[in-house]
Amino acid sequence: MSDATVARLRWRCRRGTRELDALVGWWLDARYAQSDAAAQDAFADLLDAQDPDLWNWLVGRERAPRADWQAIVDEIRQRDHV
Repeated sequence: MSDATVARLRWRCRRGTRELDALVGWWLDARYAQSDAAAQDAFADLLDAQDPDLWNWLVGRERAPRADWQAIVDEIRQRDHV
């Protein structure tokens, strides 16, 4: 994992609300480096989701359409108890 990759992801973690920024930023800071390549790729893909969808997944209103995304969402929810 290069510093440039993390910097690009950090920029992409800047969302429409501070709450979303904090939640996805937490996963980047706390989990990304220890995750395998598949989870890292899934996180990068997850950041392409629209903010309303991402928020609904993170607050438990809906489930993410991909199992690998839902695994990340679950980790964030367990950490932050959204």
